[in-house]
Parts: sequence; structure tokens; C-alpha cells
Amino acid sequence: MAREPHLAIAACVCALAACASPVSRSDVPAVITASTPASREELARVVSVALHNARVTLADDALTKENLLIIERARLQVDGRVVEKPEQFELVKNGSQCVLIHRRTGERYPLARTTCRASMT
Repeated sequence: MAREPHLAIAACVCALAACASPVSRSDVPAVITASTPASREELARVVSVALHNARVTLADDALTKENLLIIERARLQVDGRVVEKPEQFELVKNGSQCVLIHRRTGERYPLARTTCRASMT
């Protein structure tokens, strides 16, 4: 019987760890369904904010065919190679909301002006 309180504490710790996870159990990979000027502006703004206000240029069809967006820095080194790893963003649908997740940081950015649907990838 003395072990039961320890089990309860362990269960609470596991539950809290699950809550802190950057990926929600209800996240579903998604793609943008209707790319509009407003949704493209929102996406570029969110990616820029995630990258500490870096200037970004995105294709008009970004995230319309697949749920992964890869951003590479334009800076080149003397030998012509980029040494930084590309940044990755994933679009998910969580309930009725589209959310962009910065994979490196786990930060989540709701996209209020964007419509999306679950993707097959």
C-alpha cells in the first residue's frame, strides 16, 4: 500500500510531460485549400516572426501540395556553400484551426486567415 502514492506521483509526472509536448494528439498534417493574398501575407509574416523578423519570400503555392515548408537562408559562404541548416515548418489542422509549427523550436502559430484540410501525407 505504501507504493500507491508513488504510482500516483509518477502518473501525474507522465501526464504533465504529455501536456508539454509540442505536438498535440489532435494535430493532423494539413495543406492550404485556398491560397489568397491575405493567407499568403499571413504565412510570410508568421514565418518571418518565427525567424526573428528575417525577410522571407514564399512561393504562391507554399503549403498547398504538402504540409512541410523548408526555408533556406540566402547567405552564402566564401566557398559557395550554405552552412546553416534549413528551417522547417509543418502545417497541421487542429480541430477547425490551421496551425504552423516551427519544428526546431516547437513554437505553434495559429493561422487565422488561412483555410486548410487534412492532407494524405
